[in-house]
Parts: sequence; C-alpha cells; structure tokens
Amino acid sequence: MQTPRPHPTLGHTAALARPGAAVLLAGVIAAAAMLSQVQAQSAPPPVDLIKQREQELEAARAQQKSAAELREKLKADIAAIGEDRTKLNERLIDIAARVRGIETSIGDAEARLRPLDVREQQIRSSLEERRAEIGEVLAALQRAGRRAPPALLVRPEDALQSLRSAMLLGAVVPEMRVRADRLASDLGELINLRKTIAAERDQLAADRAKLTEDQLRLASLVEERQKKQSAAEKDMEAERARAATLSRQVDSLQDLIAKMEQDLKSAAKAAATANLQGAPTAANGKPNMAALRDPGRLSPAISFASAKGLFALPVNGSKIREFGRSDGVGGTEKGISVATRPGAQVTTPCDGWVVYSGPFRSYGQLLILNAGGGYHVLIAGMERISVNIGQFVLTGEPVATMGSSSRVASILAANASQPVLYIEFRKDGTPIDSGPWWAASEGEKVRG
Repeated sequence: MQTPRPHPTLGHTAALARPGAAVLLAGVIAAAAMLSQVQAQSAPPPVDLIKQREQELEAARAQQKSAAELREKLKADIAAIGEDRTKLNERLIDIAARVRGIETSIGDAEARLRPLDVREQQIRSSLEERRAEIGEVLAALQRAGRRAPPALLVRPEDALQSLRSAMLLGAVVPEMRVRADRLASDLGELINLRKTIAAERDQLAADRAKLTEDQLRLASLVEERQKKQSAAEKDMEAERARAATLSRQVDSLQDLIAKMEQDLKSAAKAAATANLQGAPTAANGKPNMAALRDPGRLSPAISFASAKGLFALPVNGSKIREFGRSDGVGGTEKGISVATRPGAQVTTPCDGWVVYSGPFRSYGQLLILNAGGGYHVLIAGMERISVNIGQFVLTGEPVATMGSSSRVASILAANASQPVLYIEFRKDGTPIDSGPWWAASEGEKVRG
C-alpha cells in the first residue's frame, strides 16, 4: 500500500510559512535583545552608580591636585618672565587666543550634540510607545514556532484548517517582518547614536578641562600684568575714584569720553599720546602687518582707518543686533550686539589706550579705548574688566570676562537669556558703522 503524500500545494505553503516565521522570530528576538541592551545602558544598577560616583570623586581630587600643581608652575613661569613686558604680553595674547579657540570648539560640540540628543529622545519615545506591540508580536511568533503542523490528510477538515492557517500566517509574516526590520533599524540607530553622543561628550569634557586650565593660567598672567601696571601708576586708586565721580556727572557717552580725556590725568595722558602716535602712516596705502607681531609696542601698529576688514570680534558669539537697525524703542542701533557664552573671554579688537574702565549708566561695565586718529571703541556688558585707565592694550589682549546674563539695560528689555556684549565704534564723537572693520573669515583676522 502506497503511503499517502501531503498535497503539494498545502505542504509547500506550510513549509514556506514556517521558515519565514522562524526567520522573523529570530529577528524580533535579536531586536528584543538590542532593546534590553539599550535599557541596561540607560539604567545602570545601583552598584554601578556607586562605582560611578566613586570615580567622579577620584576625578575631582585629581583635578584639584592638578590645579595646585599648575598654580605652582605658573608662579615659576611668571617669575621667569620677570620685568619683561614683551614676553608677558606675548604669553597673554597667545593664551587668550587659545581660550577663545577652545570656547569655539565647545560651542561647536554643543551644537552637534543638540540634534543627536533630540533624535535619541525621539527613538526612545517611539520604542516606548511600541512596547506593547513588540511584546505581542514576539509572543505570537513564539507560539507559532512551538506549534507542530497538523496531519494534512487525516481528515479533510484538518487539511482545510491547515490551509487557512498557512494563508493567514503567509499574510501576517510580511507585515511582521516590516515591523521587525523597522524595530531593528531604530535600535541600531539608537545604539550608534549613543556611541556618537558618548564620543562627543568625552571630547567636550576634555575641552572643558583644557578651558579651565587655560583660564587659570590666563587669570594669573592678567593679575601679574595689572600688578606691574599698578606699580607704574602709584595713584591708581585715586584715579579710579576720580573716574567714578566724573562718570556720575555726565549723561551721555560723548560727554563721558570728553570728561575723561580732559579731567582725568591718566586718561588725558593716554588721549594726548593717541593724538601724537595713534595714526601711523601706511606704506603704499597698505597697513604694516609685520608691526602687529611686535608684542612690545607701546602705540598702535597700524592706523585704525587702514585696518578695515582686519578686526576680529572681541568675543565668540553670534550677532543679534546690527548697526542702524531699529532698537525697538523708536530709535536706531548705534552699535552691534553679540550674544555669547557665560564667562566668555573678551579681547581687544585693536590696539588702543584705555580712557574709561568701569560701570556707566545703563551700559553696565563699560570699556572705552582711544584708538588714535579720532577713533574710539566702546565695549559694554561684561561682568569684570581687567585693565585700568591709561593702560595701552594690544590687539587680541584679554581685557574682560562676560557674566552669566545680559548686563546692558536695552538688552535686558529684550529678554535676552544669554550674556550680550555691546560694541560701538565712534569717529570724532559720532557713532559709525563698525561693519567694514570686521574680518570676513578667520584667516583675515589680525592678532597682536
């Protein structure tokens, strides 16, 4: 007697359906394993948390030790510089440039992290919303994988049921495969995102550590510079008090500049020197760029008028207000405003003499430089200024530090959440557009 064989169509359908389910089951199980891996990474067990805290504590202790060692090294470096003003200026400008470079790197890294963090959250939310669906698919496939196929030709009813099951599974498997593929794709992207984010955060932490170290180095050098300045100017405190008194007697910036350069000895001396030396002639109509590389100079290397297209903004950030635009209260902007990072380093865009340094009206902390040739540069909105009236400063030299919020009244009125630096150029007492002086690219900026 010949053994009955399964109907070829029914057997073929069932054979196709079951391997497809098995492959899909393996895919979904792999996806579930990936999801478990991600969840495990997101929620470390308490033992790991304790270990992490201990590592953070050790890192903090190591950082404190490193800072103490750095301070001792800085003392030795400063002692080696001695009375050499040229070396001190050179070191100040180099480190200030390095600080601003690290600030730029940190800003770029934070900008790259923002969309990565958003995408990670989107994928996590999507997976969380599909958690129940994933569980149902996995359970259904596990049941399908354990169920033995019926004997097709024992009874006609069994054959019909088998055919219906095969048809149903054949219809469901492709849809489940699409879901499983999408799940695996999302989980794979999430894992890759986490690796990228971790690498970015590691680099960010390294940059912040370098920034802290260089800021400490810069602060020590600035302190030494100001000590030497104070030793040279014996009546510095009296001059500062006199400047504060004069600033309360005037209402406008133009009056402040005139008052300082007429009535305050150190500012008047600086203004007189600026009038004599502040506009060096340019050979063939071109500025002498080589002169900018002399950190020992005591007057501007190039004339302000001939330096168009060469200045770097005093601080890293983005312009939020332009010269000549509406100021929102019926007038026009007389300068530009730059939104920046909290604690950002402020450097001078040009050579010049300090004719005012301190608080003034609604401008907060205000610094005014006489750049010679009838030009003045006004910078406002800082938290701390580190130069004194009468002092000559070089292009790129550190002169101030930003705070954690805006300190200029007009910016506060606009509800700016970031610190904002206000910059204004004046020629013979009249505000002018500073736009032509700013360099279009990094390679065109001048440095002292």
